[in-house]
Amino acid sequence: MALFDLPLSELRAHRSESTEPEDFDAFWDATLREARAHELAVRFEPVESGLATVEVYDVTFAGFGGHPVKGWLRLPAGAREPLPLVVQFIGYGGGRGLAHEDLLWASTGRAHFVMDTRGQGSVWGGGGCTADPVGSGPAHPGFLTRGIDAPENHYYRRVFTDAVRAIEAARTHPLTDAARTVALGHSQGGGITLAVGALVSDLAAVAPDVPFLCDFPRAITLTDRHPYREVGLFLKTHRGRTAQALRTLSYFDGVHFAARGRAPALFSTALEDETCPPSTVFAAFNSWAHPDKTIEVYEFNDHEGGGPFHDAVKLRWLRSYA
Repeated sequence: MALFDLPLSELRAHRSESTEPEDFDAFWDATLREARAHELAVRFEPVESGLATVEVYDVTFAGFGGHPVKGWLRLPAGAREPLPLVVQFIGYGGGRGLAHEDLLWASTGRAHFVMDTRGQGSVWGGGGCTADPVGSGPAHPGFLTRGIDAPENHYYRRVFTDAVRAIEAARTHPLTDAARTVALGHSQGGGITLAVGALVSDLAAVAPDVPFLCDFPRAITLTDRHPYREVGLFLKTHRGRTAQALRTLSYFDGVHFAARGRAPALFSTALEDETCPPSTVFAAFNSWAHPDKTIEVYEFNDHEGGGPFHDAVKLRWLRSYA
């Protein structure tokens, strides 16, 4: 696919037309208070992974509704002092994978916590094992329209709450340094990163790669790729519910979280990305509130973005923060 979105010069000034709910902050304050009424109930259980240089812990903590959420904590073998902490969120359809996977961040001498995404983990990678025990009304297959009738019912209310609790859980381990905590993720993981970048007040930095869940009014009409296409297909059947759907999604729009971004940020986007179009990413980047922000642009890439090249950029960038 050749370039299909706005020219780069226009992307750098693009702003979303998504309408921010008047009770956005109150909604999320109430949601997190409700979640914190449950004990965090975090458990770290050592895993025999067969690795010599990394120690792995099977983690369980209480997320939204007190529901058990899984994760992995990976530490450099033999660590004795608190380490900078990287908390990673996963792309759409994936899960936390297997204990021996994804060793990059622990290999840098940091603690690495990866959160399983409730209800997902059956499309790619090593799988996931966290259930989503909450049902929903009629929805198109996938996750984006689950609970789209009202924000309090929406799937991503649960996921974003899980993500905040994941950071809280990871920080309880004695070998993690809460003051040097970074959140990052690709695609859906990038969208979750934007949410925690607003909802957690003291992160050292965030790095959302080609983030999903941004600028919904534009995204659902610009691309016919999934997952955004799930919304269009739902509305194709449920005629006349566009305003209601967009209102619900506005509570989970990365653009509105970005306006509350509290940490230095490294974004990335790809100009041929039809899954998370670059204008939707720039809408979040241009709204990011913290002044220390930058965006890497990959001109001839699709949703893979910068791939390992961007990993190298992140490795260099994070040295200043954690």
